[in-house]
Amino acid sequence: MLSAPSISELVARAEADGKPLSEVILELETAASERGRDEIWEGMRAALRTMREAAERGTRSSVRSMGGLVEGCGRRVNALRLRGESILGEPMTSVVAKALAVAEVNAAMGRVVACPTAGSCGVVPGVILGLGGEQASEDDLVRALFTAAGVGYVIAQRATVSGAEGGCQAECGAASAMAAAAAVEIAGGSPRQAADAVAIALKSFLGLVCDPVAGLVEVPCIKRNASAAAVALVAAEMALAGIESVIPADEVIDAMGEIGRRLPLELRETARGGLAATPTGRLIAARFRADE
Repeated sequence: MLSAPSISELVARAEADGKPLSEVILELETAASERGRDEIWEGMRAALRTMREAAERGTRSSVRSMGGLVEGCGRRVNALRLRGESILGEPMTSVVAKALAVAEVNAAMGRVVACPTAGSCGVVPGVILGLGGEQASEDDLVRALFTAAGVGYVIAQRATVSGAEGGCQAECGAASAMAAAAAVEIAGGSPRQAADAVAIALKSFLGLVCDPVAGLVEVPCIKRNASAAAVALVAAEMALAGIESVIPADEVIDAMGEIGRRLPLELRETARGGLAATPTGRLIAARFRADE
C-alpha cells in the first residue's frame, strides 16, 4: 500500500485530494493489488456481510464458547437494550452488544472477519454496525471498513497486531483505533479527526497484556472486545468535538510497538501471567488439563 506507511501520509493525501480516508485507502489498495476497484469493493462488502451475520447470531441466540467459560453475553446486553433498561443508552449499548456477540461467535468457532485478529474481531463490527447500522447506508459502512483497514495496515507495518508479539494492546488496542477512525468516517468527520481518534483510542490501551485464561480466547478476551469498542466511540466523540491528540497517531503506534517488545514473555499470549496466573485462572486451566 504505502512504501513508508504512516497515518500522517494518509491524512496528507486525503486533505490534498479533498477526499475521505476511505477513498484514499481504496485507491492505494487498487494500485497495490492490481485488482479492479469493483472487485476490492465487493470483497469488503462480503466482509461486512460476514460481520453482520456474526453480530445477528450472537445477539439473537445464546452462543456458548468452546471452553464454556462465556455464554450469551451479547444476547443479554442486547436484551437489556431492547427492554430500555440500559444505563449507557444508544448507540453505545448496541455497539457493546454486537462487539460481545461477534467475539462470542469467534470463541464458538463460528465464521468471523479477523480485523485485525480473530481475538479482537468484535470491536470493529460492533462499532460499525452498532453506530451506523440503522442510520448509515451499506455503502457508508463499507467505506468505514476501508478506513479501519487502512489504519490496521499502518499499525501492522509500524508495530504489530499480534498478541504474541505485543500483548493485547496490539490486538484490542489496534482494533479500537481502527474502529475509532471508522466511527469518525461514519459521522462525517475529517481525515485529521480520524487520525486524532486513532491516537486517543490506542493511547488508552498502551501496556495492555495478553493473558488468556487456560490459553483460550475467551476470558478476558471477549469482554475486552466490548470495552475496546466503547473506548473507540469515546475517542471518536472527542476527536469530532475538536479535541486533538498531543502525541500524533504514528508516534502512539511506534510507542505501542516498543512497549510490546519490552513486555515479558509471560504477558504475551502464553497464558503464564496476568489473569491466567491468578488462582482462579490456574484452577480453570487445571480443569481443562484434567479433561483432556
